[in-house]
Amino acid sequence: MIDIVIEGVGRNALSTAVLTRLRDALSAAGDQPVLLRGAGATFSAGLNLKELASFDRPAMERFLSLLEETFEALYLHPAPVVALVEGHAIAGGCVLALCCDWRVSGVDEKARHGLNEVALGLQFPPKTWAIVNARLPSTTREQVLLGAGLHPPAEALRLGLLDEVTSDPEARARAVLATLAAHPRQAYAATKRALRATTVALSAEAQAAFVSEVVPRWVSEDVRARMLAVLKR
Repeated sequence: MIDIVIEGVGRNALSTAVLTRLRDALSAAGDQPVLLRGAGATFSAGLNLKELASFDRPAMERFLSLLEETFEALYLHPAPVVALVEGHAIAGGCVLALCCDWRVSGVDEKARHGLNEVALGLQFPPKTWAIVNARLPSTTREQVLLGAGLHPPAEALRLGLLDEVTSDPEARARAVLATLAAHPRQAYAATKRALRATTVALSAEAQAAFVSEVVPRWVSEDVRARMLAVLKR
C-alpha cells in the first residue's frame, strides 16, 4: 500500500504540474493499493483558476485532456483506492475523491465539499461528467450538480459525496484500505474494471463535442471573468 499526496499551491489546487505528478504517481503505483490524501490540512480546493484564466484555447484543450486522463487513471486504478478527505474537497478536488473506491472525511465543520462547476458557468468534460454521474446517488445528483453548493462533512455524507465521517479519518481510511486490499487482487481488479470501464469509454461524438463545445466554453470571456472574480475573494 502506498500514499499518493496531492500537493500544490492554493490549498493543493490542481495545476498542470500537480495533475502531471498525480498521473505519474498512479502509473508508478502499478497494481498497488493507494491512499490518496492532500498535503497539509486540505484535500484539494479545486482547479488552479489562476493558471486556467491565462490559457488560450489550445492550452485549455491540453489541460482538460490531462485532467480527464488523470481522473480516468484514478477511477480505473486496478487496486483499491481510498480517499482521506481532510479539509476542503471542491470542484476538481471533489471529483478526485469521487474517483476513489471509498471516501473518508474528518468532522471539521469548516471544511467544504461539493461540485460548484455550474456556479462558475462550466460544462463538465465528458469523462469527468460520466464519472460524476456514475458515482453520485440518483436521489441527490440533481441537488448536488444543479445546486452547485459547498457542504460541510455531515451534509456531504448525506448527499453521497462521502462514504464516512469520523473523528479519526486517517486511521479509518487506512483500515478500510487494508480491508479492501485483503481481497484477492485479480478478482478485485477484474470486477472494478467490469463495473467502470464502459463508463469512461468515450465515443467519437463525445470527443468531437468536447473539442467543439466544452473547450470553447472554458475559455469564454464569461467564464474567465468568473474565475478572476473567485480569485479576488
